[in-house]
Amino acid sequence: MSRLTKRVVDNLRPDPAREVFVWDDEISGFGVRVQPTGVKTYVVQYRTQVGQTRRMSIGRHGVVTTDQARTVARKHLAHVTLGDDPSAARKAARKIMTVAEVCDWYLEEAEAGRLLGRRRRPIKASSLKMDRSRIVAHIKPLLGKLPVAALKLADVEDMQADIAAGKTAKPRVGSRGGATTGGEGTAARSVSTLRSLLSHARRRGLIDNNPAMGARIFAGNVRERRLNETELRAFGLALRSVAQEGEHPTGLAAIRLLLLTGFRRMEGLGLQRAWLVERRAIRFPDTKSGPQLRYVGAAAVELIEAQPTVDGSPFVFPADWGDGHFIGVVRVLDRVCTRANLTEVTPHVLRHTFASIAGDVGFSELTIRALLGHAASGVTQRYVHLDAALGLAADRVAAMIAGLLDGAATMPSPLDVTEIEPALKQFA
Repeated sequence: MSRLTKRVVDNLRPDPAREVFVWDDEISGFGVRVQPTGVKTYVVQYRTQVGQTRRMSIGRHGVVTTDQARTVARKHLAHVTLGDDPSAARKAARKIMTVAEVCDWYLEEAEAGRLLGRRRRPIKASSLKMDRSRIVAHIKPLLGKLPVAALKLADVEDMQADIAAGKTAKPRVGSRGGATTGGEGTAARSVSTLRSLLSHARRRGLIDNNPAMGARIFAGNVRERRLNETELRAFGLALRSVAQEGEHPTGLAAIRLLLLTGFRRMEGLGLQRAWLVERRAIRFPDTKSGPQLRYVGAAAVELIEAQPTVDGSPFVFPADWGDGHFIGVVRVLDRVCTRANLTEVTPHVLRHTFASIAGDVGFSELTIRALLGHAASGVTQRYVHLDAALGLAADRVAAMIAGLLDGAATMPSPLDVTEIEPALKQFA
């Protein structure tokens, strides 16, 4: 042990397998906890008068200084000497925590990797970004001041109705960023976020019950929009037309790749060249469904390899400035659709179009799910003949879409898939 100082705490290194505690040699019970994720939190540990061991968090290193944490630890330990139990007092205070305070607790704990989401893994940064947006824009303004203990199911459903009616909607400010919108979809997702974070708080003993659990949320709208044969030809013509007029080439290429692969919007935009591997496959280190090997057609590979490189950028579609990837695909897509006289076309519609064309060709639901990244994790890594089958399927779907975009006179007839489907059906 040694006296804890900022330098000492800064130099502490995490153990990937477990939490590590380092104790101060000046104040007994004062220490710092180092999570496997690298998050460092000051703590104070003591025994109550009945011999129970308590441990309290004081604050995160970087937010609280070492000297500030030392001062708080001294105060807590002084109360213990007088027979008090600071941990019990804190738990009593939690009984009157507001919705806003529980939201703040959830974001802090989740960002530190201490809360698990899907597949019992730490909640992803992308999910937290959306949760934070809903908390700040909708949940806090409508329910933030209410004590959780007083929250009723009716309050939650009233929040949903208010969001759907646009009570929390705000216009876009400045030249960047988006507007805060209402609507049933936003309202339903906000209730889901509140229900989830309250479940975490209840499981961790922060609150006694979750009043959002019984809330009825709006049913989602089934997205059935796709581009049909005529629309695909018009879309392809519009792509060529706006390209000749100087439309953003990176945006146009990204749109075409989404159509040729069925990738989700951020999978396509965040694609890195190093992820392209043998047998025309993309090895995603992470997706909505975890790490995946996704097969793509020759037309998609040619498009990827044709994109100009930018020194220092790993991305297929680099940003115009900065070291990130291109993000303006929706605006480019809107301009293309205006030229093609098409409405209600989003990146998800492009993904759905890919799936629908695969169905038109004659591929089964299992094959389509595999092409879209819905297959069970690890299947394509274990069976070489399945790899080949998916590669052929991806190639045929991409070739058909490319032909329609480039002005094919007629819709190609469904192709013979008898050599592909049997290899896939045995894994259904």
